[in-house]
Amino acid sequence: MINAVLVFNNNGQPRLTKFYTQLVSIAPPRSRTRAPAQDKPQTNSRKQDTQTQQSLIAQIYRLVAQRPASACNFLPLPPLLSQGASSSASGPSDTPTQITYRTYATLSFIMISTSTESPLALIDLIQVFVEALDRMFENVCELDLIFGYETLHAVLGEMIVGGVVVETHIEKIIAGVRAQEGSLGKKKAVQAASTSLGRGALPGLGAWR
Repeated sequence: MINAVLVFNNNGQPRLTKFYTQLVSIAPPRSRTRAPAQDKPQTNSRKQDTQTQQSLIAQIYRLVAQRPASACNFLPLPPLLSQGASSSASGPSDTPTQITYRTYATLSFIMISTSTESPLALIDLIQVFVEALDRMFENVCELDLIFGYETLHAVLGEMIVGGVVVETHIEKIIAGVRAQEGSLGKKKAVQAASTSLGRGALPGLGAWR
């Protein structure tokens, strides 16, 4: 299972962060002298999960940035995070244990996965992801990922659903994304027309008065 897909630039700035499982910190619970309000546990859990994700992103960037070019493209997940991460189903097979990455120019594409995933297969999957982006953006660059984030997520969504790889054929991925963009364009056109009608912008309306 794929737990997360990350994309960094050389400065450590994330260009894509997609998590498919919930990360839980393993820090020991603090003693409390009073009962918390009913809405605090959920809020604290979300805050803790966000902090764990930020810690994960920072640690993985440092690990990948320090790797020499001659090193292999996969390595174990930092122990603290690999012990504290779990899925919402709390299944042992969903625990992330490894990092697989590939670097293209100024961007590093990273996948965090369980031990059941083959690192070599994930390297190929990253290559498919990059080639699909290159097809969609016509010679993709970092700025395309910033301003075309909807297409970026659409491509990833065609390939991975819920942490499971569902498509690796580039032509089918491209067709799926373009179909989504076509539907979105029609939806926006209908919304724009509805807005115009609501404002009395119908052509020739003045001649009826």
